[in-house]
Amino acid sequence: MVEPASSTADDLQQSGHGPFDDLDDYVSVPRLSGLTLSPDGSRLVTAVSTRSADRKKYVSALWELDPDGVAPAHRLTRSAKGESRPAFLPDGGLLFTSKRPDPTVTEPDDEHSALWLLPATGGEAREVADRPHGIDSVVVAAESGAVVFTAAALPGTNDSAEDAKLRKARDDAGVTAILHESYPVRYWDHDLGPAQPRIFAAGSTDDLAAEERLAEHRDLTPEPAGRIGADLSIDDAGTVLAYVRHAPAPGAAERSEVVVLDVDSGDERLVIAESDHDFSDPSISPDGATLICSRTAVATSEEPPLVTLWLVDLGSGSGRNPAPSFPLWPQAQVFAPDGRAVFFVADEQGRAPIFRLELADGSVTRLTATGAHTDLVVSPDGGTLYAMQSSYAQPPSPVRLDTVTADQDAYVLPSPADLGPLPGTLVELNATADDDVPLRAWLALPAGTSASSPAPLLLWIHGGPLGSWNAWSWRWNPWLMVARGYAVLLPDPALSTGYGQDFIRRGWASWGERPYTDLMAITDAACARPDIDDSRTAAMGGSFGGYMANWVATHTDRFTAIVTHASLWHLEGFSGTTDTAWYWQEEFGDPLKDMTRYNAHSPHLFVENIKTPMLVIHGDKDYRVPIGEGLRLWYDLIRHSVDAKFLYFSDENHWILTPGHARVWYETVFAFLDHHVLGKPWTRPDLL
Repeated sequence: MVEPASSTADDLQQSGHGPFDDLDDYVSVPRLSGLTLSPDGSRLVTAVSTRSADRKKYVSALWELDPDGVAPAHRLTRSAKGESRPAFLPDGGLLFTSKRPDPTVTEPDDEHSALWLLPATGGEAREVADRPHGIDSVVVAAESGAVVFTAAALPGTNDSAEDAKLRKARDDAGVTAILHESYPVRYWDHDLGPAQPRIFAAGSTDDLAAEERLAEHRDLTPEPAGRIGADLSIDDAGTVLAYVRHAPAPGAAERSEVVVLDVDSGDERLVIAESDHDFSDPSISPDGATLICSRTAVATSEEPPLVTLWLVDLGSGSGRNPAPSFPLWPQAQVFAPDGRAVFFVADEQGRAPIFRLELADGSVTRLTATGAHTDLVVSPDGGTLYAMQSSYAQPPSPVRLDTVTADQDAYVLPSPADLGPLPGTLVELNATADDDVPLRAWLALPAGTSASSPAPLLLWIHGGPLGSWNAWSWRWNPWLMVARGYAVLLPDPALSTGYGQDFIRRGWASWGERPYTDLMAITDAACARPDIDDSRTAAMGGSFGGYMANWVATHTDRFTAIVTHASLWHLEGFSGTTDTAWYWQEEFGDPLKDMTRYNAHSPHLFVENIKTPMLVIHGDKDYRVPIGEGLRLWYDLIRHSVDAKFLYFSDENHWILTPGHARVWYETVFAFLDHHVLGKPWTRPDLL
């Protein structure tokens, strides 16, 4: 828990409190992501994103961390285009992708990611491989150094020259059209096709020692039977590779299956495919004998998905759940070096601990008691685990822990970014739902909040809906509101992960019921505190949280303002235009056959009940919740004379990603809430 500062909330706003008091400073804070460990365990690398020279976007650079936690972090790469996806070679050389221009090319091609090498001996990085559409995911075998990557290629092309020729022909003809023969056609924020991902073996690393490029890479998937996912896993010898393939399924659906490739021959084998399950995050054991992944039962209108681990013997093809009694949803699993244990993460009670699973007997040990973790990497001797750890009191930071001690406090490694103190205190809040189920939330309180100086309350509803308020978010950051004097409530209502399958089942296919009543119950608990001013309250949320904000607006007038971002409004219309329509209809059913759930839970049918002022925010490039939802909501509010505003981004997607737009997003939210909750005059943001 963060200890409160001595100043009052009013003093805080006047005196300033680090980056949370100034949005330009906040969007400029360096942000860490990912961890990569060298095969000998001596070097640890992360990516650090900062604002570009023109301050209009974020670019990332690679930084080296000291695994022992003694030496300060130091920067490895520097370019205007940035660097990402680091992968170590056995000799300590570091591969990465970058859009930086190759200085050896007189007339460089248009901008796309190539593969670069920073030698272990130091010196300048050089480009070692390229593809016409760029290079994406990269994996390297720890012992042999075999390099495998994914890259998109146009249909019918057999090599880079053919691909480049066809791409140029399309450009010269002004053709951007895409002919689709299967569903889906787009994903989150980008169109799918016409180029499709393939997997390439990039030749011998002996060439790199001679300061040459990687040999012409071999196409291991020239005619993929489905869309290839970004997650690759390779054994230490570099002979066996696993990847996820998204294959078409009946009903315009898509099923995720796991394929294993022989890297030398290119022969592939479908090792896991089930019509009623999806598989993700495959990890091959170091000896290439077994594979572990996440197995997700396909949801129905009656049952939510269920996530378990799935262990496969690659020799026999037999699979099993190695932890059948584990009650949570595992993810991000990795093998111990000896293959006898697996480490993974699972949401639990507003946190995301690391767990160790013994494959011999299925016993599970929770290694961390606090924080949320990602990017697990294990030392070669199996004794140390590295991860990114965050919480709502701490942005992602690199940590080290041992691999056997239960509920330990991880050691935070020296980091290239320091956020400074937070402008308040983070506490847990508990309540009981109307069906006697325990509820919990985080509550971020401004410094100096007390019964004599209560804070206005902002209910902030998470997206998903299958998710949890457990990890730091740069996009949905409560401390910016806390610095302005608001207490921010971050609840986990029905459908939240980390509380068991029954907790998810309570809200499945009935979004307007249990999630809503849970939110109201936990809000009541917050408002009952003497340090909360229950006469000044607001609600906001994005995606599913935006849906819930809309539902709240149509079912209660207890709040004085509501902000809804990227929100669902007209459920039947949304069900066929979202990028993964089959997933939606698995939960709510086919609207052409049964409209019961749509009619019961679509907020647009209750628009005449809205009395609360609303701020609607939506990005035009949002393919998960298409812009039509925001446009229809805005129109319905205006024609029903609701006091409303619409903040529209023509070139942002489900998330607002650029620094300038993030700044005006928060400025508009601040102005809207300050006007309606605090009674201040409406002030239009300067840049709008």
